[in-house]
Amino acid sequence: MITGELRSKVDKIWETFWTGGITNPLTVIEQFTYLLYIKGLDDRELKKERDSQILGTEYKGIFPGDKPQLRWSHFSNTGPEEMYQVISQEVFPFIKKIGGKDSAYSTYLKDSVFVIPTPSLLSRVVAGINALPDTTSSQEKKDTLGDLYEYLLSKLSTSGTNGQFRTPRHIIDMMVSLMKPTPEDIIVDPAAGSAGFLVSASEYLRANHADMFHIQGLREHFNKHMFHGFEIDSTMLRIGAMNMMLHDVDYPNISYRDSLSEQNKDRDMYTLVLANPPFKGSLDYDAVSDDLLRITKTKKTEILFLGLFLQMLKKGGRAAAIVPDGILFGSSNAHKAIRKEIIDNHKLDAVIKMPSGVFKPYAGVSTAILIFTKTGAGGTDNVWFYDMKADGYSLDDKRTPIDENDIPDMIERFNNLDKETNRERIEQSFFVSVDEIREQKYDLSINKYKKVEYEEVDYETPQVLVQKIKNLEQQILDGLNGIERMM
Repeated sequence: MITGELRSKVDKIWETFWTGGITNPLTVIEQFTYLLYIKGLDDRELKKERDSQILGTEYKGIFPGDKPQLRWSHFSNTGPEEMYQVISQEVFPFIKKIGGKDSAYSTYLKDSVFVIPTPSLLSRVVAGINALPDTTSSQEKKDTLGDLYEYLLSKLSTSGTNGQFRTPRHIIDMMVSLMKPTPEDIIVDPAAGSAGFLVSASEYLRANHADMFHIQGLREHFNKHMFHGFEIDSTMLRIGAMNMMLHDVDYPNISYRDSLSEQNKDRDMYTLVLANPPFKGSLDYDAVSDDLLRITKTKKTEILFLGLFLQMLKKGGRAAAIVPDGILFGSSNAHKAIRKEIIDNHKLDAVIKMPSGVFKPYAGVSTAILIFTKTGAGGTDNVWFYDMKADGYSLDDKRTPIDENDIPDMIERFNNLDKETNRERIEQSFFVSVDEIREQKYDLSINKYKKVEYEEVDYETPQVLVQKIKNLEQQILDGLNGIERMM
């Protein structure tokens, strides 16, 4: 999320668009995002050129050497008329062709249209973007483009037509830290949105496995084969593709696909799923894959996505998925079937209960994270439960930073599960055996297993309480008598 100086400057740019004649919020969002992307390309290029000079290596950039005018650092210092001409006639056609005609970037940017009406408006918007602090700098490790897009969407007062809303950055990073992606992983998000999970996974690998970029095979795997994301919102596809490129993933597999439909033929392909699938989304039931309906016959997208993860993962593959609380304890046949499928036929590793305010202001839904491994042969033994009560932000609509934060503790405990075996059920985390879960009809709600420690309180005897009441009554009577004498 964005706050403070960055937020106020973004608001000023939004107002600039509005006063300049672009009053459709969706149009503002698209034009704003395109310009951030164009700036980000140049920011990234400048850093790589500096690194190349320091290391004394040759670097072939994405910008043609004979066309410096395509670069933000060049045209943003020209006059309004020249800048307008360059962006509309040269820069936009250029960004539609980056990576070749079959790349994710050209595929989803080919329909981008420059609609800013006047040089004056463009000049003011560009100046406003230049004043943003480290928005698209390649030295900025956070998904700032995604955060900005989330904030711009908030101005529409909507969470998306299919029930989707962007997962907060710190929750995404938390899930990635829990799962610890490896250089050999093949990672997929079947409801990718702005590709936040994929961006975070790429940054985790850069921070923790930097040596992989010195190995040709692993470097090529990272750029071409590691990251996969599917989405049915064309605007989100563009954002996702731009987001990945700004985070130095050259050829991500970002594509248009209804993940739940028959068109999704991916089976046993991926080693890691990171996802926050839409809850209560609209669904063309007739188009849902028959394979998914064989696992659990339902119209609930959150249940179908869990079945999908099991299909898409290779054996031994892992998944971390955000689910609504209903998945944990829902009593319908579909709810019970998906829990039973994961627990009996695969390996449920952990259930993390999150506080209900995590997705505010977009939604107040209570959610949890399920972590499981595809085995095809069972393996669930003891399931780790964690009761997350604070995530570092207030749980109201403002979501202001606070000191209370369970995330570091959770990650530490999950990475050292051998120390968790003797924890009591009154603590924040504990294990529950699969036999006990089966006895409870596969209920995964943490309150089903957590014990409440009651503190013994000694109360005064009835005789003492009666005497105290009499004394109070006497004091009241004495007071009334005193008032009566004064009258």
